[in-house]
Amino acid sequence: MRVIDEDGAQLGIMPPSQALMIAEEKGLDLVEIASTATPPVCKIMNSGKYFYQQAKRESEARKHQRHIQVKEVKFRVKIDEHDFQFKTRNVERFLLEGNKVKSTVIFRGREAVHSEIGRRILHRLAGELTEVAMVESSPKQEGMTMVQILSPRKEVLAAKEKEAAKEKARKDSAAAREKKAREAQEEGATDGEES
Repeated sequence: MRVIDEDGAQLGIMPPSQALMIAEEKGLDLVEIASTATPPVCKIMNSGKYFYQQAKRESEARKHQRHIQVKEVKFRVKIDEHDFQFKTRNVERFLLEGNKVKSTVIFRGREAVHSEIGRRILHRLAGELTEVAMVESSPKQEGMTMVQILSPRKEVLAAKEKEAAKEKARKDSAAAREKKAREAQEEGATDGEES
């Protein structure tokens, strides 16, 4: 195995027993870093500190990840126009928040015979949301339900994030101006007391 010491200097290729002996002399541990390399690479180091730092890096990486949820919106075959519009607005809101949406049409009894009605509802939903959504999976019948999955368009999310950043910058500059005005007003009040 190839051995690297705690300073990063290569000690060369040696048998595991010799590498362990060197690590014990220094009071450190022998940690395998690259097991797939030929020969495997091991480093002499403090393993507790190494694994702690590795866990810390992984948790930092997880912090910056975006968690996408799948929201579900259910429709019935005999849905009223107002209800359809209301649920469409909810779907649009979920998509703008960056979530995926599972839109489901539920059939009861003999309604399942008329699956084209459910397919029409889901196609209409996708048609009304073409600006913010793309169809990830087209309508599929699964027993007494028909399911379609919509995901947000990347350009819409990017524009929304850019707009949010501008809004934050505007608020920050307004807060800075307000703070500056307050400081100037307090300074003017202290000047008036001195005279």
